[in-house]
Formats: sequence, C-alpha cells, structure tokens
Amino acid sequence: MKPVLGRLSEPAYALLRIVAGLLFALHGAQKLFGAFGGQQVPMMSQFWFAGVIELVGGLMIAIGLLTSIAAFIASGEMAVAYFQAHAPKGWNPLANGGELAVLFCFIFLYIAARGGGRWSADRR
Repeated sequence: MKPVLGRLSEPAYALLRIVAGLLFALHGAQKLFGAFGGQQVPMMSQFWFAGVIELVGGLMIAIGLLTSIAAFIASGEMAVAYFQAHAPKGWNPLANGGELAVLFCFIFLYIAARGGGRWSADRR
C-alpha cells in the first residue's frame, strides 16, 4: 500500500531533522550560556561537554552538515545521558524522566543512518 503522504516524505524528513536539531541546540545553549531558563554549567565539566555536543551537533543536524557523524555522536550522548542520569532511577523512561533522552537518541540514530537527505548542506 502506498503511503498517503509518501510524496511529502522528503520535506517531512527535513522538518524532523531541522526541528530535532534546533531543539537539541537549545538544550546546549541552556547548559553553555544559561539561556532559555537554563543554568550555566561549569566549563570543562561533563555537562559542559554535553552542552557543546548539543549546541554544535544540533546546529549541524539542523542545517544538514556532516549530518550522519553529528547525529551519531548526538545519539551516543543521549544514550550516555539516559544510562547515567535516568536509568539508575528505574527502568521506565516515563517514571525516571528519561523519555526525552530516549526519543533524541533514537531520532538521531535514524538520522545518522539516513543522512542529511535531499534538503541539507550535505547535498550541496
């Protein structure tokens, strides 16, 4: 069966990549600059490095620059975040507050596998 919105798969994928990348970058800005209601973390700490990955990687994913590499690193960071910060509170992401880390992890793993797509800097 042909998907109803199959002809829109490329623009939909581009929107997923751009929105996920920008949201991830906002989390990095929270950590690095205390922006958007966040708290600035100490420089060179594990949270600071996470913020760098989130800000730089998120922007790279959003514009589609070296997308697979950036998304793979971001996916790994979210896996580490889940297992370090959330899993010790229990296995259930809904109960341990880790659902966002799990979603980012698997969205970025998908983006890493698929690449930047037609509407990305990688294609230019």
